[in-house]
Amino acid sequence: MNQTVDIKELNERIRLESAFVDLIQMEMNKVIIGQKHLVESLLIGLLSNGHILLEGVPGLAKTLAISTLAQTIKAHFSRIQFTPDLLPADLLGTLIYSQKKEEFIVKKGPIFANFVLADEINRAPAKVQSALLEAMQERQITLGSETYKLDEPFLVLATQNPIEQEGTYPLPEAQVDRFMLKSVISYPKKDEEQLIIRENLAQNFPTVNEILKAEDILKARSVVKEVYMDEKIEKYIIDIVFATRFPSDYKLDKFNDMINYGGSPRASINLAMAAKAFAFIKRRGYVIPEDVRAIAHDVLRHRIGLTYEAEAENITSEEIISEILNTIEVP
Repeated sequence: MNQTVDIKELNERIRLESAFVDLIQMEMNKVIIGQKHLVESLLIGLLSNGHILLEGVPGLAKTLAISTLAQTIKAHFSRIQFTPDLLPADLLGTLIYSQKKEEFIVKKGPIFANFVLADEINRAPAKVQSALLEAMQERQITLGSETYKLDEPFLVLATQNPIEQEGTYPLPEAQVDRFMLKSVISYPKKDEEQLIIRENLAQNFPTVNEILKAEDILKARSVVKEVYMDEKIEKYIIDIVFATRFPSDYKLDKFNDMINYGGSPRASINLAMAAKAFAFIKRRGYVIPEDVRAIAHDVLRHRIGLTYEAEAENITSEEIISEILNTIEVP
């Protein structure tokens, strides 16, 4: 009984605390037509302190969505266009010798921001991508012998184009795993595209208002962690992740030769955290199985390694995740 009362109170508090979510969505909808999934993915990353990888063909407003989100929050935003000739120093900064002071001084790079847009991340060579790893995982940068903490909130929002192969470097598994979500962005619907044309041909392009401070995001993150998750939901998450590792234990023998490796414990953590953030966006104080199912594809699609047999049979990680979700019993 006490637990029920607590959940009622928690639900009411989270309903009040999450009011700003609607405001952010309203501001973003001024500029971004449709793409509800894209906006929700960005909000989940923002609220659960997770980096996001957006994949889609050019022209689907990936970059615009990220910069629009940054405009709604009073925080430092920087954009890095990744190219094959980019160097780690272009990202992190460098040490410059000052003759006046007779010492090395730090010239900080664009990574020292709250929101970092890594545009076309798969165009940069491995050296640059590995320079991002420390920033993404440890939220710090090492220049020379000194280590510098990055400001909170710190979020890497990366985009990549899946259709182009020339001049691209596939992201290493270790780095892809650092992204909490990998969202695949699809084309807009006909009526949405009509609105997009109108908006872009209008005299004035819509502008968004600043509605939050960086501190508000940090406060919201601590509230998201308070969202109630039942033990049954935790077990459901573990079953989903374990099914990617040991499919035969879940009567999915057909995937034994298809999966090279499954999700790591980071997948379980991110699935639970993203489910809490999704419940928060829906202004609920507790997680339901539908929250887990809604974000499972984005959390897991880049964490399942496929074998040559799977590629030969055109089996994708999307199909494997869908099959797992349809097989595992919902609590």
